[in-house]
Amino acid sequence: MSWQETRVPFGERIALADVDPDDSGPFAHKREAEPLIKENVKRMEELQELMYAERKHALLIVLQAMDAGGKDSTIRHVMDGFNPQGCHVVGFGVPTPLELAHDFLWRIHPHAPRRGYVSIFNRSHYEDVLVVRVEDLVPEAVWGARYDQINAFERLLADSGVTLLKFFLHISKEEQKERFQERLDRPEKNWKFNPSDLETRSKWDEYMRAFEEVFAQCNHPWAPWYVVPANKKWYRNWVVSSAIVAAMEGMEMQYPPAPPGLDEIVIE
Repeated sequence: MSWQETRVPFGERIALADVDPDDSGPFAHKREAEPLIKENVKRMEELQELMYAERKHALLIVLQAMDAGGKDSTIRHVMDGFNPQGCHVVGFGVPTPLELAHDFLWRIHPHAPRRGYVSIFNRSHYEDVLVVRVEDLVPEAVWGARYDQINAFERLLADSGVTLLKFFLHISKEEQKERFQERLDRPEKNWKFNPSDLETRSKWDEYMRAFEEVFAQCNHPWAPWYVVPANKKWYRNWVVSSAIVAAMEGMEMQYPPAPPGLDEIVIE
């Protein structure tokens, strides 16, 4: 599939079982995609500088996945085209007692990007309709109301000049097993393995249903979801970088006009 085809159709339900995590789109081999990924990352660098200069637009990138799905790797290999001066990466883990004492979006909103900036969410407000649902942490009446609340929040961001891109990095259960085993086998990766991840893995099907409900309830033109086949990391990187470049080019940004009198300045 092309990167455009990874976008979830608006107003439709999808079954993740119908999306092949091994898909590599138009490429037969990694070497075919690598030059295009480099071009995208370079273009992202140019467009971010333009966004930072113009200060009229902002970009929010949401990354969701099962454990070992490649969120960190995507940030490292795709987002390194962004200048850290205008880019903020935040990971959302288990809520603190202070965060739990507020509404579930209280900890999210301060990290939304201001105009001219990019924010990248490693996990996000969607944990409150994924983990909370599957692990039965709050009643259904509570998490069920959050889909509309998320839609309203994202619409507010969009109406305020934020472009939202939401990526689900879709790996197979077998691929997750291999990545977990690598974390066990390589001492420098042991720190990334958490035994509690195995409990989450045992509820794989429940999480797939929860993600499918997210795509059905919270997928709109102003905040689209992309389901990215992610077993092949290089294909994942091409899809994500291509979608980002297309979204930023669609902003039709321009550099601010030069201050008057520059042509009269002489630097001695």
